[in-house]
Amino acid sequence: MTSETVVLTTADGPTPAFIAEPGRTVRGGVLIVHEVFGLTDHITDVCRRFADAGWRAVAPDLYHRQGSPVFDHADAGAALTLRGRLAGDDILDDLDSGLMVLAESGTPIDRSAVVGFCMGGSIAFHAAVHRPFAAAVTFYGGGIEDGRFGEPSQLEVATSLQTPWLGLYGDLDPSTPVEQVEHLRMAVSLADVDTEIVRYPGVRHAFYNDARPDFYDATAAHDAWARTLAWLEAHVPR
Repeated sequence: MTSETVVLTTADGPTPAFIAEPGRTVRGGVLIVHEVFGLTDHITDVCRRFADAGWRAVAPDLYHRQGSPVFDHADAGAALTLRGRLAGDDILDDLDSGLMVLAESGTPIDRSAVVGFCMGGSIAFHAAVHRPFAAAVTFYGGGIEDGRFGEPSQLEVATSLQTPWLGLYGDLDPSTPVEQVEHLRMAVSLADVDTEIVRYPGVRHAFYNDARPDFYDATAAHDAWARTLAWLEAHVPR
């Protein structure tokens, strides 16, 4: 496995991105969408995990228009303020730039997935509405009943999913209340693609982030990772 930071070309100028390449035959591509804290070490490590599993992984920096800051977990307020300045069209432009790199490396969108965490989980859902990925996975992404980034709520667009979508949620996550998750389960069941939602009882937000020991849940994280790889394996063509 090899990894490096590169510069992508976007409509608003260059943006940093992290790329991890498998050390063997590439199974497909994965576009990783980062958390509200930016392109953190945790997200680059997630890229390496996908590469170790055989997937070419690219994580664009969605904060490049604001100087590419990376926030400490204790500075959530500032991170949330910056999140509020992101626009859906700009985000899609950045994701398309990541997709271009994947395509140029031999994994076009119909052989690629989008996987997002926290803020990125919300974005992964909307990307699955706007773009025909082979698969999509949301880890604890909010915005189920409230629109974000100038986009409608997830409930409003659930039936427009173009991409088979898996959602992973902790029952104790205040950003994704259980009743909202169940409303989303009902809504996505009407889409024309495969969908699945998994809830983890007694688990909080960011349960997959092992850089946040107060939130990390090893049992849920291991299960969610296995389900993610199985979802990609089932839906991304060889």
